[in-house]
Amino acid sequence: MGSFRAEDRRAGAFAGTALLVSGALFAALLLRPLLNTRSILALLVAALTGALAGRLLFKPRGSDSDAVGLGSLDGEGDPGAAATLKRLFVLTLSGMREGVLVIDRDMRVVVSNDAARNLFAYHTGPLDSRLLNDVTQNKAIYSAFLDALRGKERSGIKVETYGAERRVYDLRAAPLKLGGRDETQGAIGVFFDITRLERLERVRQEFLSNVSHELRTPLTSIRAFAETLEDGAIDDPENNRRFVDIIGKNATRMQSLVDDILELGAIEAGNVAIEPSTVQLRTLVAEVFASLARRAEARGVTLVNEVGEGAHVYADSRRLEQMLTNLVDNAVKFNRDGGTVWVRHTSAAHDEIQVIDTGEGVPSEHIERLFERFYRVDKARSRELGGTGLGLAIVKHLARAHEGEVNVQSRFGEGTTFTIRLPARAPEGKGRFNSPDE
Repeated sequence: MGSFRAEDRRAGAFAGTALLVSGALFAALLLRPLLNTRSILALLVAALTGALAGRLLFKPRGSDSDAVGLGSLDGEGDPGAAATLKRLFVLTLSGMREGVLVIDRDMRVVVSNDAARNLFAYHTGPLDSRLLNDVTQNKAIYSAFLDALRGKERSGIKVETYGAERRVYDLRAAPLKLGGRDETQGAIGVFFDITRLERLERVRQEFLSNVSHELRTPLTSIRAFAETLEDGAIDDPENNRRFVDIIGKNATRMQSLVDDILELGAIEAGNVAIEPSTVQLRTLVAEVFASLARRAEARGVTLVNEVGEGAHVYADSRRLEQMLTNLVDNAVKFNRDGGTVWVRHTSAAHDEIQVIDTGEGVPSEHIERLFERFYRVDKARSRELGGTGLGLAIVKHLARAHEGEVNVQSRFGEGTTFTIRLPARAPEGKGRFNSPDE
């Protein structure tokens, strides 16, 4: 009897190893699009999944055919080994962001992790031992698992869920053929959360659409006036100079747009290093005012520097000047004729720099979107004044690169206040800041 038990254990160990290897090979097939980022974890999880699925799908004779789920590991074969495998599997699988669902030939769930259960959050109670069509009525999910049971691998299946927020998943389902058998014993599906990727793709498409629109307008104007000059207007002394000026103005606008796009792209990509130092804020504000003095004078706008003589902040001087220039320039552009722009500073847990204007203010429905790329409250007026629609987005990202933030308060008809909040001093152990994605 003892010889039989030893031989049985060796056979069991061999079978377990085979299942682990087959699970790892299966992972390489199923998760190959992700091997460059999470290959080790994916292979480990799938190997454990293969081992577990083998124990669940290939039950020994005399076992309860209805006992499915993680609990069926207990007491089968070597109880200690089974318990260890179960704990290792649960700990590993529960740490995954991807939802994992394993079903048997009867379309009954035998394995699921926390991410999968959250995906079907509207379904109360555990998923294990339930039929798949009891867990979800989503036809795309059911069809993918059904095809997998028929031996066909499915990928790129878009699954949307609507709970507290809309989530989008990419489902990959594949058959489970374990233990060297040709017959499909079950199916495994992995749900990859692509909500953020889809959102970024939508932002990218909107960005390209906006860039195309922003470039089309000045290009159309340049082409039209160039053709007018070619058709004989160049000999018209009353208009030729005006046409050339319009062409130059639109070319300058295009150059500003391209410069801002490149600048914003560099900041968002983490290619802009922030080198903070102690900055005399009143002097810096005075330099910003000097650069915008002619524009403010043309509108009759008064610039008031209320920063104290000894005030200083810890920031990258060049980038802080860029932020203040954008904000003060906007405050002048969208102010009332004869209005006022103030710059103030307060210091406590954080340094706060406020740019306050007496303009018409921003309607409340536009506040949340002010820092979006190309977003304008008054599109026609903004373009007429030479704005690219990227200035506030640049300010937002530069503030974040300083590990700070920028916010806005406004009441329609009463003016607007932009506040840049910066760390009062460098974080411990840091002599510089990095862009948010660096």
